[in-house]
Amino acid sequence: MNENRTRHRGRITFLFLALAVAAAALSGRLAYLMVFRSQYYSEKAEDLHQRERTIKAARGEIIDRNGTVIASNRTVCTVSVIHNQIQDPEQVTAVLSEKLGLPEEQVRARVEKRSSREIVKTNVDKAVGDSIRDMGLAGVKVDEDYKRYYPYDSLASKVLGFTGGDNQGIIGLEVKYEEYLKGTGGKILTMTDAAGIEIENAAEDRIEPIPGNDLYVSLDVNIQKYAEQAAYQVMEKKKAKQVSILVMNPKNGEILAMASVPEFHLNDPFSLPEGTPAPQDEKEQQELLNRMWRNPCVSDTYEPGSTFKIITAAAGLEEGVVDLEDHFNCPGFRIVEDRKIRCHKTGGHGSETFLQGMMNSCNPVLIDVGQRLGVDNYYKYFEQFGLMGKTGIDLPGEASTIMHKKENMGAVELATVSFGQSFQVTPVQLAATVSSIINGGIRVTPHLGVKAVSADGTVIREFEYPRGERILSEETSARMRYILEQVVAGGSGKNAAVAGYRIGGKTATSEKLPRSLKKYISSFIGFAPADDPQVLALITIDEPEGVYYGGTIAAPVIADVFKNILPYLGIPEAEEESASAFRIYG
Repeated sequence: MNENRTRHRGRITFLFLALAVAAAALSGRLAYLMVFRSQYYSEKAEDLHQRERTIKAARGEIIDRNGTVIASNRTVCTVSVIHNQIQDPEQVTAVLSEKLGLPEEQVRARVEKRSSREIVKTNVDKAVGDSIRDMGLAGVKVDEDYKRYYPYDSLASKVLGFTGGDNQGIIGLEVKYEEYLKGTGGKILTMTDAAGIEIENAAEDRIEPIPGNDLYVSLDVNIQKYAEQAAYQVMEKKKAKQVSILVMNPKNGEILAMASVPEFHLNDPFSLPEGTPAPQDEKEQQELLNRMWRNPCVSDTYEPGSTFKIITAAAGLEEGVVDLEDHFNCPGFRIVEDRKIRCHKTGGHGSETFLQGMMNSCNPVLIDVGQRLGVDNYYKYFEQFGLMGKTGIDLPGEASTIMHKKENMGAVELATVSFGQSFQVTPVQLAATVSSIINGGIRVTPHLGVKAVSADGTVIREFEYPRGERILSEETSARMRYILEQVVAGGSGKNAAVAGYRIGGKTATSEKLPRSLKKYISSFIGFAPADDPQVLALITIDEPEGVYYGGTIAAPVIADVFKNILPYLGIPEAEEESASAFRIYG
């Protein structure tokens, strides 16, 4: 019996010691948590009683070269509900359905959803948001927000681009300069009780948003208006599929205007143009939108046709295989291997100098120059002029030149390339290359971005663009300016002449593939003043109806553009007509 008592006391003692050890361990753990981990658990507890709402930052504005705002913001509201705080679900559902123009079933689903915060609708007009806030409905939150707004709506739509529901850039400058424009969002922190209901009269913690930087660009709103107006007029007159006009400074590559009509509505970018057949599914819908948003000046390639004779002529003069007074004969065609390649003048131009051949836009003359250069030299100048790569323009989606591989380029391919067929370039590549040929021979990078400036006026960054290497001599550049001035003064580009100004340029009419469709792109590239180019413009007219020759329908459009923008830019009229520069260079 004593033995049993001893065992019992031993068990009790062991149990007591075990409990004491456990209590000591728990006390030690508690002390550790209270002393060493108190801040961590205090923060965790606070998190459980805090509710966070984001505050969007105002996106930076986009501002043209004259200080005109072309992309801004409008204050809108985001309406949301907090399930635990709603006292009258039916009232909240009815009011929000009516005020926001949403189906009751959709609003009720948001109201009944058990979540910390459920967004009912974004981009709500501020007046509507204010009226909802004034009703003081428990569990309904109305936060001010920003929506991108474009004061000129469709102006330069394919250049500016637009933002999505999250205020992030989707296309154009908006996405290219996203990191500068977007800003940093803020927060509102409110205290709640254990049930998740906000504590009345509890102070809110607010972290203010940091607005985005303003983006200054080289675009000129007025020149853009001139360009778009001219493009729409010719598109309507010629029932064309699409018309683009690109205006830039050939000295430094600054783009003053880039019109690609039809443009689209920046303030309603997801609506297809009137008359568009209803898409069959979401995939087709997106394809139609992508086509509407596409910028053909940058993303589409085409056969440039006779405007490319500028490149062949420059290469021939620079290499020394041709001079202005060299004589050629045009019977209306050239036989190259087994191919008969025709001139646009079927009866031929007869005997002519190289200068006259350029003025006449004579294919056989340029074929001969190409053959004199040969494939190796021609490729050398293609690369030297920067045609084999992209221009580096600060817009997304730039396409590359499509050219024969050197090893696949025979005499026929060389002949057709010499007058601008059987390969493709983008309009911006052609404009950049011609700018470099006429500006003294220095390759330029076409661009729009000038600088990013913070809300307090601090210049965050001035954008720099590589001033390329010399691509040809100043002498050859001067000869090219003279040749192209004569093209307008008395050749195929005479319809681009502007009284009082010295204009240079080149026409083109290129047949689209497949040739059997008989569809054309008419174009003209021009610059002024011819002796000191300060502005260059390129127009492409896609599939005009009726007369389609570039000299007839494209050159006059650039003449009209120049009539408006040359005085606007302060470019004075010439004191006298161009002197006999031919004697200098001939």
